[in-house]
Amino acid sequence: MVSWIISRLVVLIFGTLYPAYYSYKAVKSKDIKEYVKWMMYWIIFALFTTAETFTDIFLCWFPFYYELKIAFVAWLLSPYTKGSSLLYRKFVHPTLSSKEKEIDDCLVQAKDRSYDALVHFGKRGLNVAATAAVMAASKVARIFHFVSSLDLKEGQGQGALSERLRSFSMQDLSTIRGDGAPVPSGPPPPGAGRASGKHCQPKMSRSASESAGSSGTA
Repeated sequence: MVSWIISRLVVLIFGTLYPAYYSYKAVKSKDIKEYVKWMMYWIIFALFTTAETFTDIFLCWFPFYYELKIAFVAWLLSPYTKGSSLLYRKFVHPTLSSKEKEIDDCLVQAKDRSYDALVHFGKRGLNVAATAAVMAASKVARIFHFVSSLDLKEGQGQGALSERLRSFSMQDLSTIRGDGAPVPSGPPPPGAGRASGKHCQPKMSRSASESAGSSGTA
């Protein structure tokens, strides 16, 4: 059995590329007959491609489904069967001719509605974008204000700490020690040594005389 890949390749080569080349030749040669023939083929092939989208989903299980697709494309292209011209003249052209006015009205309404819908959604999109931009700008401003306030508080704390340390460095160390007497610093006064020597000499002479008297009585 023919697989989906083979069927897809056959339809792509013989159903698309081959007619496209001959359509180019018809436009180049300006042959009205060939031009009309290939235009009818492209109309039928467009309908076939649209129907194929649904039949591949719901009828792919049908036996010989892909073989039938290949045979149908060959029937459309064959110069002997002229399948595309036959389908167009018998079915497509009469149907489109009878429904042409309704189709045109539907297309015009769809075009107007699509334009109005496009304008409406465009306005909504611009409003949403503007709102998002304003919200983002306000968030950025809040973050900037918060960061600047943190920097200001940190600067104030550092300034207070430096002022406190400066006040401690300017104080006298003797006042920090408490209520005790200040410890003198530097060498003793010059008369202190002699005064202590004078007080010590009488005591030594008195002790010597006392020791001599005690020895004489003995």
